Amino acid sequence: MLGAIIGDIVGSVYEWNNIKTKDFPLFRDDCFFTDDTVMTIATADALLKGGQPDDFIDSYKKWGRHYPDAGYGSRFGRWIFSDDRGPYNSWGNGSAMRISPCAWLMDCGFCARTGMWPSNGRERAKLSAEVTHSHPEGIKGALAVTDAIFMCRFYAGGYGDDMGNPIKERLNLEQYKIQIREHIESEYGYDLSKSLDEIRPTYRFNESCQDTVPQAITAFLESTDFEDAIRNAISLGGDSDTLAAITGSIAEAAYGVPDWIKDRAMDYLDSPLREVCERWTEQL
Repeated sequence: MLGAIIGDIVGSVYEWNNIKTKDFPLFRDDCFFTDDTVMTIATADALLKGGQPDDFIDSYKKWGRHYPDAGYGSRFGRWIFSDDRGPYNSWGNGSAMRISPCAWLMDCGFCARTGMWPSNGRERAKLSAEVTHSHPEGIKGALAVTDAIFMCRFYAGGYGDDMGNPIKERLNLEQYKIQIREHIESEYGYDLSKSLDEIRPTYRFNESCQDTVPQAITAFLESTDFEDAIRNAISLGGDSDTLAAITGSIAEAAYGVPDWIKDRAMDYLDSPLREVCERWTEQL
């Protein structure tokens, strides 16, 4: 989930002050964590407690109330502070930006051995979305990001080298990006045909999964490393922190995170948030 946290922090200062360039300081003194970080960490906390629907509900309400000014959407904010434990049919991008811990539960080795996708992380991802974002688009966005992260882990880790690859050579970055693109388009119907240069001029703030997730995945697909992926996402404008959180969560799985970026990002978190990050890392 570190990639999501970094993307959120970097994008925090551009959400309401969009820039359409990749040329900007990665970290500024006025950067801060937002609801994207809080809810991503809340997802990890829920998984550490069992990952059942009540765990997600309890965790989202607990962490949301602990950080009441983190910048939640209006409907989610009302849900956090209410006694209501049911979903509210949201199709917002919040289900996708918080989902990354679920994808790290999926067993790459199982997939390599059996040729079947491991279900545990995807099931948890669906549960995580459904407790609030029960609209089909809200669930679809969360699952698409989960799949993209898992596929990056699978191919970047070398697990897919012998699967559907008769010459038995290590798949390179661009080859597994093609497979990710094809899977997301066929499985979820997202249009990933437009380049960042085609998206950027007209892209505006949008809180929906259907107009955030495809753009975030494209920002990863056109990237050359972790930092470049974050810069791609920010350069689109729009809901910058959430776009970069989603892109960063995928890019982490593909490239890893440079130590200096990790260390710098952790400086923005307080003790309760860092403590969950440490427990989650130990669990993995």
